Amino acid sequence: MTGKSFLSQCAWFSAVALGAAPLAAPAGDASTDAVTAARLRPAVMARQPAQSVMLGAAMAGPRIVAVGERGVILLSDDHGATWHQAPAPVSVTLTAVRFEDALHGVAVGHAGVALVTADGGASWRQTLDGVRAAALTLAAAKAGNDAAAIREAERLVADGADKPLLDVCLAGNGRVLAVGAYGLAFGSDDGGRSWSAWSGRMDNPKGLHLNAVRQRGDTVLIGGERGLALLSTDGGKRFQRLAVPYQGSFFTAELPAGGALVLAGLRGNVWQSADGRDWRQLASPMPVSITASTVRADGSLLFANQAGLMLDVRGQALAPLAAAPLPPLNGVLDLSQGRLLALTMQGLKSVAAPATGAAP
Repeated sequence: MTGKSFLSQCAWFSAVALGAAPLAAPAGDASTDAVTAARLRPAVMARQPAQSVMLGAAMAGPRIVAVGERGVILLSDDHGATWHQAPAPVSVTLTAVRFEDALHGVAVGHAGVALVTADGGASWRQTLDGVRAAALTLAAAKAGNDAAAIREAERLVADGADKPLLDVCLAGNGRVLAVGAYGLAFGSDDGGRSWSAWSGRMDNPKGLHLNAVRQRGDTVLIGGERGLALLSTDGGKRFQRLAVPYQGSFFTAELPAGGALVLAGLRGNVWQSADGRDWRQLASPMPVSITASTVRADGSLLFANQAGLMLDVRGQALAPLAAAPLPPLNGVLDLSQGRLLALTMQGLKSVAAPATGAAP
């Protein structure tokens, strides 16, 4: 994310940008000592929490749960009309949240933090942090007797709890996969209560950042920096590296119905494939980086970009929805009932959802 100074307060991009021009870190994340302190203290209850920088959101049954800077977790039980902040055990930036059902969810964020809830987001418990994550990675490297992996894991241990997790997916039956900076990957079979290191399953010898993960059935798709794309067709037991004809970073990924693979990111690039071998690029109306995406209830794809625009797919091209531009977008959630939730640099905004194009 070279030169995107207006994203300097966005934790999601501060991690993505580690391989490019440096960005200012969010408050509380500026040093190892600060990160350590933030992961050990609860989030402060904000006066106007819905105006915080928000990075991830998910549906927990009829409830909306959103996460963002300084450990802010927001809940809405009236379709986004009003919000209240839930207590969180950490004050580091949270980058993503997913729910398996109306009660059970997982959130991840900076300092290698993972949180779990069993009551629809009303309360959260921390189950992973960067110190534990580094130790798990080192133990797995030693078990595999991989000298290069051991050296990298030892560096993680020496660095402390300063590496962010950037995305998480839930695959049902308690299966969870969280991914992050420097190739971090951790799996869980019990809903995020305990974790194991999965980095050794990835074809990622340079430790490139893993920015997005999606799962549909046994198919798992990961998008990362420098054109990295990883695919598993056996539920994450093994990952193969895909040869995508683009070497810029991917910041989001989707697995829409019908088996398509979709990756999107830097400079408005969106690539689709039916089999992971042959790829086609969707034409973009502007060279502005795509930061987020979602598959809507009708099966159509929706993308969000740094210019504050939402775009859908029309034929072989992206087209902006007929809506006023918003602040730079970090995420988008389909609320159905003709509404979208925009996660912006200036907080949460519920917007009307114009009709979209056909699903790809």
